[in-house]
Amino acid sequence: MQTSVIHFLDNEGVDYRLLPHSKPAKTIEEAAKERGVAPEQMVKSILLRDMSGFHVLACVPGPAQVDPTKVRAIFGCRRMTCADAADVEKITGLVIGTVAPVGLKQPLPLIFDHSIKAHERVNISSGDRMAGIELETDDLLLLCDPMFADICR
Repeated sequence: MQTSVIHFLDNEGVDYRLLPHSKPAKTIEEAAKERGVAPEQMVKSILLRDMSGFHVLACVPGPAQVDPTKVRAIFGCRRMTCADAADVEKITGLVIGTVAPVGLKQPLPLIFDHSIKAHERVNISSGDRMAGIELETDDLLLLCDPMFADICR
């Protein structure tokens, strides 16, 4: 399996574990079950956009929901919503459900909820619906260098 996410991690020399799925996961809960991990260890990456076309990738633990109002306030935007499927693919190079905070088509502002730091190891998407990636949280934070804030509902 070769995706932009895996390619990026290989280039950076980061240790990770590929966790194959037996079937494509449609929800965080399904993905966590396929990978044999707690949903809280999953990092969900949500692309948000404001009215001017400014994009931010917001990352929260699997079961949590991103609060666009909180993200909007941090970046000083008027209104912020989740990007649609076409926008996600155009901006990240990945389809909805496979977006990770690394291996993106273009650099984006990244904002992580503080609670992601609660686990030593986290799971991100591999860029493919048939596998996830487990890596040390510290490695992910080093690669992403995100802003941190309380961005969950």
